[in-house]
Amino acid sequence: MERPWHLRCIECGVAFDPLVVRYRCECGGILDVVHTFNAINRDRFRARRNSDHPADRSGVWRYREIVLPLADDEIVTRGEGNTNVYRSERLDAYCGVSGLALKHEGENPTGSFKDRGMAVGMSVARLLGVRAVACASTGNTSASLASYAAVAGLPAFVFIPGQHIASGKLSQTLAYGAHTLQLDGNFDKGMRIVQEVCARTSIYLLNSINPFRIEGQKSIGFELLDQLGWEVPDWIVLPGGNLGNSSAIGKGLQELHDLGIIDRLPRLAVIQARGANPLYRAYSAGEAVRPLAEVDTLATAIRIGDPVSWRKCVRALDACQGVVTDVDDAAIMDAKAQVDAAGIGAEPASCATVAGVRRLVSERVIAPTDRVCGILTGHLLKDPDTVISYHQGQLRGIPASLANPAQQVDAKLPQVLERVEAVLDASG
Repeated sequence: MERPWHLRCIECGVAFDPLVVRYRCECGGILDVVHTFNAINRDRFRARRNSDHPADRSGVWRYREIVLPLADDEIVTRGEGNTNVYRSERLDAYCGVSGLALKHEGENPTGSFKDRGMAVGMSVARLLGVRAVACASTGNTSASLASYAAVAGLPAFVFIPGQHIASGKLSQTLAYGAHTLQLDGNFDKGMRIVQEVCARTSIYLLNSINPFRIEGQKSIGFELLDQLGWEVPDWIVLPGGNLGNSSAIGKGLQELHDLGIIDRLPRLAVIQARGANPLYRAYSAGEAVRPLAEVDTLATAIRIGDPVSWRKCVRALDACQGVVTDVDDAAIMDAKAQVDAAGIGAEPASCATVAGVRRLVSERVIAPTDRVCGILTGHLLKDPDTVISYHQGQLRGIPASLANPAQQVDAKLPQVLERVEAVLDASG
């Protein structure tokens, strides 16, 4: 069966067959999926929302003509996508903008945006007939891979750091049945090892170096614009770790523009944690990204010093007049407290988005009247230990200005009523 796409090296332009187990070109460059698109009717995407067909119900496969055209029996899905867009006057005031919109990818089946890319990557894995799948992960990718591998009926191997992995993410990986290998060292070391393992075996690698993962993650931008009535915002802001998400959204936006579905490109802003900011350092110096030997941030999902997709991310930034900034852990946790208190909730890495918007507004990069859409990448319960430590004032160097600790009260009605009345009086 002829496929309307092929793989192409982003460095030298060499093309490869559409379905081949390959992640890099001979020159070392990573690969793109390049499509031959037919005419696209965006009204079809909206109409599919009312369908009961599993592919139509998915917030990824609903856009399959511009994600990856597959037959119904080739698709792996858990109903991913369909994530909400939230607005909050509290967060508008905190960031200094009017009408900040936050698309919450933590509402995906395993609690992060990774499910979008995994739906496509796992579909291709099954199509290729591979023996097993694998990834290195700080947590979200491993949870997603474990779940989707179980759905697809494939064995899964997960390589996680020896420390600094959130319990919420690890528990998912174990529960979904992945073979979990905990290695000494950080994510970057695990990433190097998993690539070697996959090169020596018939195991299929499903980190974001896999070009099909990127195709699934494009759908974040597609669904966001669909929810906005295809009106392009001034900015899309998102966290940056391994930089697959920013690469994917930028690629998808460029494809929409080339197809005439949108008439202009929004600007992109990528926000890194200050303790893991190789892209920001390179961007500020006008240089290529240099790996960081040591990284340290409470935002575990973006604790990455050697981002594999940085070249694709730079391409997206160039196309979208993008900017990069960083925020420290105190700013991330302050922003998280605000997002949580607004009733939305997200893991720390997600809240780098909000901290980044606040910084860019203060620096007059984003205007207060700009239409800004931020991406929250993971669910609040992905990292419950950090949440509890914050509210108990136990995070070193982080002033817990919005701490909401549990209160010890004697289990006697008069004492309980006294405490309740005190709270009601204080709240007016």
